[in-house]
Amino acid sequence: MLIIGIAGGTGSGKSTVARAVVERLGSNKVTFISQDNYYKDNSHLSYDERALVNYDHPFAFDNDLLIEHLQCLKKGQATQAPVYDFTVHARSTDETVELLPNHIVMLEGLHVLSDEKLRSLLDIKVFVDTDPDVRILRRVLRDIEERGRTIHSIHDHYLTTVKPMHEAFIEPSKKYADLILPEGGHNEVGIQLLSILTEKYLAGDRTWGTV
Repeated sequence: MLIIGIAGGTGSGKSTVARAVVERLGSNKVTFISQDNYYKDNSHLSYDERALVNYDHPFAFDNDLLIEHLQCLKKGQATQAPVYDFTVHARSTDETVELLPNHIVMLEGLHVLSDEKLRSLLDIKVFVDTDPDVRILRRVLRDIEERGRTIHSIHDHYLTTVKPMHEAFIEPSKKYADLILPEGGHNEVGIQLLSILTEKYLAGDRTWGTV
């Protein structure tokens, strides 16, 4: 099993890159995991209290559970990933996603490279590097259209948590990447390179030094 981790700032295009590689390889060969589903379960808090949690800090994620699930997959065991509902800042109580062991596991998320224990499980580490102005515009559109946020709440959230956490944790994690992809999903050459490396692995070729 090959585990690929794709990290990067909010709106960088992590999901676009991951899904583009999955599409090239074939969804039957890849198990896709979003770190977003592993936000800690704060359902014991009121909605107002949950809204105040810093969801851009590494501690907001239940990486112990994510690591446990990755280890299950490496042992050939299926498992159930939680589903996170961003509109209420809590995990779904009646929904999970089945994760099946596969040749390739594709994990994407903000802090995939920030956690040393999680990072140690990754065979290929990728960082999607996109300009801040592009990332914030994408975040604004996503949060309004998909998560019911207001422009004022997005503005306050970006300045108080998103930007500081990116500078403190996400940007520094870039140094751990094996491959840095500028401009995310628009980087066709980078996506092709990652796909070729992965295809070589599927074909039994472990000579990572040459493409």
